[in-house]
Amino acid sequence: MYHCPKEGKINLEERQIAPGLSAHACPSCAGLWVPGANYLPWQAQRVEGDAPVQVAVLPLSLSTPFPTPPLDNRAALCPECHGYLARGRLTLGGGCFYIERCPSCQGTWCDGGEWQILENLQLDTHIEYIFSPEWQALVRQLETGERERQALVDKLGAEVAQRVLELGELLQAHPHGDFGVAYLMRRCDH
Repeated sequence: MYHCPKEGKINLEERQIAPGLSAHACPSCAGLWVPGANYLPWQAQRVEGDAPVQVAVLPLSLSTPFPTPPLDNRAALCPECHGYLARGRLTLGGGCFYIERCPSCQGTWCDGGEWQILENLQLDTHIEYIFSPEWQALVRQLETGERERQALVDKLGAEVAQRVLELGELLQAHPHGDFGVAYLMRRCDH
């Protein structure tokens, strides 16, 4: 019998979270423990070869409202190994949350609602990627780009911002794009 990593002695109840994947849910906090022994074979059936993971949805623009779970900042112990769970951060438009994973048994803890977000981001079959430096760098890059785009919209309005973004792509792809950028900078200085 597994106990909730966030609420201690509360017994987790087995349930299906995806076709062919059973997990253990906390009746109190709605968190899910996905044992590595269940997840790894399920993942192997869904992942084709060594295809690179792509972020399907820009996390900052995810339309799903998601308040940070109340127990998200609480340290957690693995229900199987009883060691501390490693934390992988995901940032959404309304805040951030952490997925927790056991480095020993590869089990994963998702606070209430987090598994659904992983499904929306199409990361449910690539949980290990969240803990990689590549994922963290890609998310920072996407977040920076989204913040820049939003700043353009806020300062210039949607129509002009869209034109600037399109022009930026054209100049970036052009072999003499730096000449166009220099011209625009001189124009804007006057």
